[in-house]
Amino acid sequence: MGKLDGRVAFITGAARGQGRSHAVTLAKEGADIIAVDICAPVESAPYEMGSRDELAETGRLVEEAGGKIITRVADVRDLDALTAAVEAGVAEFGRLDIILGNAGVCTYGELATMSVEKFEEMIDIDLTGVWKTVRAGVQAMIEAGNGGSIVLTSSTAGLRNLNQIGHYVAAKHGVTGLAKALANELAPHDIRVNSIHPSNCRTPMMTNIGVRKMFRPDLENPTLEDAKAGYGSIHLLDTPWVEPQDVSNAILFLCSDEARYMTGGAIPVDAGMLAK
Repeated sequence: MGKLDGRVAFITGAARGQGRSHAVTLAKEGADIIAVDICAPVESAPYEMGSRDELAETGRLVEEAGGKIITRVADVRDLDALTAAVEAGVAEFGRLDIILGNAGVCTYGELATMSVEKFEEMIDIDLTGVWKTVRAGVQAMIEAGNGGSIVLTSSTAGLRNLNQIGHYVAAKHGVTGLAKALANELAPHDIRVNSIHPSNCRTPMMTNIGVRKMFRPDLENPTLEDAKAGYGSIHLLDTPWVEPQDVSNAILFLCSDEARYMTGGAIPVDAGMLAK
């Protein structure tokens, strides 16, 4: 018997990284999955987004874990596409219990010289896109009357500043506030809302050349090994990063009945970064 038997989760950014890990972890505990990803480039991002093949692989891994899954290509900036994905999933699985607003990008630069386009793209994806994710699914949860759990992926940058990513800091602080506002609004429906705050997580969003150069600005093209000590320098615990599974474990707890009285919280998975 799984912790999430009979429940259905809607997950954005599910083609790879944390999103894929969340989908497989929840499926192992009995959940069926509605998985979406953009599967297309984001103009300002210095790394590739997940692909259609990677989203299909997430589907295979969820089924291998014992879950059912619907996958859809959808941009979190497109409320109609997100809503259509939710409606297809609810039609197939009969309900919606969990929303994971996971999709996001990380780009770099100084706020004083940043282009309007880069700033707005960050806010549109990492903040407004998280609200649209909730907006697309929450009415189905309310109407079903089963309660539920929403977890919004913020960052340690949603609780403190980090240099060179001020637009990301602004967006992720917004996600933290959004979770608290939604926790208040949705409590009468027994829907819990929390934000989760990973530190460096070993996914393409955090191991690409842009982040590596932040930790090793003295090198033209630092490798991950070159930057490893820098990644770890921000933590209390002896690790350069957390793994996607570490974040998934926390999300599984927040979505389970074990966390039935936890709402409005900001939960770090950060190897002690915020305490340092």
